[in-house]
Parts: sequence; C-alpha cells; structure tokens
Amino acid sequence: MITKENILAIAKKTILSESEAITKLIDFLDENFYEAVQRIYETKGRLIVTGIGKSAIIAQKMVATFNSTGTPSMFLHAAEAIHGDLGMIQNDDIIICISKSGNSPEIKVLVPLLKRFGNTLIAITGNTTSFLAKGSDLVLNTTVDTEACPINLAPTNSTTAQLVMGDALAVCLMEMRDFKPEDFAVYHPGGALGKKLLLRVKDMIEHSLKPAVTPETSIKKAIFEISEKRLGVTAVIEDNKIVGIITDGDIRRMLNDVDTIADLTAKDIMSKNPKVVSSETMAVDALNILEDFSITQLIVADNGEYKGVLHLHDILKEGIV
Repeated sequence: MITKENILAIAKKTILSESEAITKLIDFLDENFYEAVQRIYETKGRLIVTGIGKSAIIAQKMVATFNSTGTPSMFLHAAEAIHGDLGMIQNDDIIICISKSGNSPEIKVLVPLLKRFGNTLIAITGNTTSFLAKGSDLVLNTTVDTEACPINLAPTNSTTAQLVMGDALAVCLMEMRDFKPEDFAVYHPGGALGKKLLLRVKDMIEHSLKPAVTPETSIKKAIFEISEKRLGVTAVIEDNKIVGIITDGDIRRMLNDVDTIADLTAKDIMSKNPKVVSSETMAVDALNILEDFSITQLIVADNGEYKGVLHLHDILKEGIV
C-alpha cells in the first residue's frame, strides 16, 4: 500500500528530475539560439508555432506567451496543416516546429511542405540528428536523459524542457523590445490584471459626488454634507484650494470631546494636509497609499483643483484586489 511518505517522495523525485532537465538546457544554448532570437525579432511577419501531440499543447502555450509579450504568433497543428491550414503561413513568417523525437510521421510529412514555402524553420527537438533537425535552418536542443515518468514514456521532462526553451525565447524578445508594464497592459485589458495595469483614479470618480465645505461652515452643515454625499468624508475648500478634510472619525471624536457643537465650524475639527492624489494616479497605487496610512478615503486634485473623493470601496468594487 502506498503511504503518504511514498507519495511525497515520488512528487519530490519528479520535481527534482524536471528541474535537473531544465538546468541542462543551459549547456545547449548556442549560436542557434542567438540566431533564432535575432530572426524572430527582425521579421516583418509572424511567428508560427507547430507540433503534434503533447508538443502541440506546449506550442499553444508558447503562442499565448509570445502574443502577450509583443511577438505576434499563431498556432498551427501539425496534423491539420496538411489538410488546409498551411494557408495561414505568409512569406515573412518564421516557423517553430516542436517535436521530442523529430521523427514522427506527421513531422516527416510536414517539414518538406514547410521548407517549400522558403520560410525560416526553427526546430525545438530532443533529437539533433532527427528528420526535423536535419530539415531545419536552426535547431534548439531540448534533449533530456529520461522522462520523470516511472516507465520513461509519458512526456514530462521533455515537455517541460520545450516549455522553458520557449519562455527563454519570449523573455529575450521582451528585453530586446524594451517591453514595459504599460505594453503588457495593452495585451491584457480584461480582468483583475488588466485593471491593475490600466485603471486610474479618474476612471472611478468620474460620476461620483464631490462633498465640500468651507472652513467657516457650521459643523451641523458639515455633517449634513457628509451624510448627503455618502462618502464618509468632505473636503474643506478655501479660495479654491484644499485646506483640510473632515471624516466620520473626526465627527465621532468631536462628539466625545465637546458638549455642544453650536459654535463650532469646519476649521475647528478638520484634519489639515490630507492625503491627495491626482486623477491620473493608477488605482493600484492609490490602494497602496490607503493601506500604508490605514485610511479609507483620498482627496483627488489636479494642480490644486478639487476633483472628488476616492473611497476604498470604489477600488474594491472594481475587483483589483
């Protein structure tokens, strides 16, 4: 009977085996890898990535990574290629073909067809003397000694090596293109990630209310302003400049300290020098400020002009945390 210790030992052995296979890739990086990166970077076409079986799944992941990091790519299934999908290949495209053995029947049929188009063909293979390797312009070696699979058959180490080689290409191309977070955001506009990279304060306060009082406003009217605008805060404005802020907390502390509010005005209880951000501030940066100072609201102003209030709930509602 397999025990918990046995299961954990097998898992550790698998991870160690795959990590060793990846480490050995370092010794395979050569002029071919450099030339592959240069050609992909310089091409006016797209990167077509193809494979069969498990290698096809790795090819799809590579395409997703390349596309999201600035290298236009398309997936071509090796089996479907010979049934019409070769039509997607254009003159300036570069083709990566992935195959552990490099000798599968589909690959042997596909390689001559790919070469007929005259495109650069890059092989990612674990067999540098294979049909694929011999028919390619450049060969990226992903040879592994064994698979992590106990019967040495299921693609494990080999597909991990392929995946890592693809990542190495993608990261090199990112560096060459000086790919920045804002570039990444262009390709990831949706979901929490897109909002973290794109959403700005102005996007969240565009239709929000702007609670405001003057320093001479009575406390009663200040409380009414806070309640009416439902943001738990009001800015204190004098000569079109923000001079303070009154929060629900300020009101509660005041009520604990005084017996009557009849003669009090906003300036008597306001907090001076409130935290202010511009409308162009990234939402995620505004969130960091709120967390750093353990507050729930920020005054928004551009060049001293009051624009509104950003509440922690506005950010939480957008789902970026």
